[in-house]
Order: sequence, then C-alpha cells, then structure tokens
Amino acid sequence: MTDIVIALSSPVPVYEQIRAQVTALVAVGTLRAGDRLPASRDLARDLGIAVGTVQRAYRELEAGGVVESRRRTGTVIADPPRQADATPAAIVENAHALVAAARDAGLHDAAVLDLVRGALSRHP
Repeated sequence: MTDIVIALSSPVPVYEQIRAQVTALVAVGTLRAGDRLPASRDLARDLGIAVGTVQRAYRELEAGGVVESRRRTGTVIADPPRQADATPAAIVENAHALVAAARDAGLHDAAVLDLVRGALSRHP
C-alpha cells in the first residue's frame, strides 16, 4: 500500500487525514477493490498514533462504502457499488496531469488544493 502521511500539526484531525488519503488513493486507482489496508495496530505503530484513531478512520471509510471489514483478511477496499459511480479514466488522467504541471511550476500541495477548491466554487 502507498504510504499514508499525517501532519500532527495540521488542524485537520488525524483520522480525517487518513480517511481523506485512502479515499483519494481509491479515486485515482492507486488502491483497487480487494486491496488490503494495514491492520489498525500496524498502521498506528507506523504513524506513531493511537490505535483508536486508525480504527475511527477505518469506521468512517466503511460507513462511506470505501472499505469493508472481512473476517480473516481484515480491512479491504470495497467493490465499487455501481459502475456509474466510478471516476472516468479521463478525469483521473487530467488530475494526474494537473499535479504534474503544478509540480513542474513549483507549486506546493496547499496551493494546488486551493486552485482546485477555487475551481469547484466557480462550478457549483
């Protein structure tokens, strides 16, 4: 699995940082249906946070239909509910192109997110 990075100094709660990163990795196809997430204890140890924080993130992801808990295999990425809900490949490619262009221009992640939020606000 791709590494999850948290910022303890961020105003965003750690469980939400984990939830958002896993959701984003699923959206761009880095994580696919059936991929296993680390055990909550293992991820908590790796990130240096409380197990309950990871468990909350996993519960939020499960409530959102992103993951499901399975006996013997743990927490895995859920099958997409409907094909219509899947992000079109062209949109994913455009997102990758935007990030590459932003990196080439020397923009930081926060600036890229601000640009996307601004664009979203212009197209409600």
